[in-house]
Amino acid sequence: MELRFHYDPDGELPHIYNHGVTEREVEEVLCKPAEDGKSRQNSRVAIGQTREGRYLKVIYVPDEIGDGIFVITAYDLRGRAMTAFRRRMRKRKR
Repeated sequence: MELRFHYDPDGELPHIYNHGVTEREVEEVLCKPAEDGKSRQNSRVAIGQTREGRYLKVIYVPDEIGDGIFVITAYDLRGRAMTAFRRRMRKRKR
């Protein structure tokens, strides 16, 4: 899977770095998401767990260049969003 990342206009680093997320972690979540669904406009949201046990929410769109993925942002799933995710996972197992 080919990934491209959104870069902040004022920096030379991917935006995900602002959230303490690495490219490898994004790839781990996108390769095996627990959830993946439509979001606003043409974007998608994937939620999953990294090998280290961290839960991330990844916002992305299909890449216009080639058939890869353009990652807009990714960040830790926390608080109410994490509670809701766990509830959905419990219901899914029933």
